[in-house]
Amino acid sequence: MANGKPKDGKVAALHRAGTLNPRPKDVADRLFQENEFFDARDLVQVKYEMLRQVRVDKSSVSESAESFGFSRPSYYQAQAAFEEAGLAGLVPEKRGPRQGHKLTPEVLEFVKQIRVDQPLLKPADVARSIEERFDRRVHPRSIRRALLQQEKKRL
Repeated sequence: MANGKPKDGKVAALHRAGTLNPRPKDVADRLFQENEFFDARDLVQVKYEMLRQVRVDKSSVSESAESFGFSRPSYYQAQAAFEEAGLAGLVPEKRGPRQGHKLTPEVLEFVKQIRVDQPLLKPADVARSIEERFDRRVHPRSIRRALLQQEKKRL
């Protein structure tokens, strides 16, 4: 069955996409137990089937949420996301910072000034200067990306 398959390419793909269900064993719905097409590891598929069961099959929210391993509030969150964005709304948003949060405007201004004073300075050296001045570690690649973004904005 889909629930008992060893880690494979699909699991890796679901993990990379952020759609790997962290609790596939909690999915007790018979569709996922009896049919290979339904994969309890696929979080988007599980949420969609939970919503469909309530809307089309007229199951209760409580029963459906429990059968698919969710709470009632999680059901309503999925429902709102689906109504707003369709299937794409069921894909979990990526966690973590949305941008280079260590490269504040103050730090970027410092980087710009260093680049004016020493244009041949490598990003690794700039990172060391940032750490000395702001007591903050920034990866050289982050600095490189920020500098490229600034150059694009100028064009």
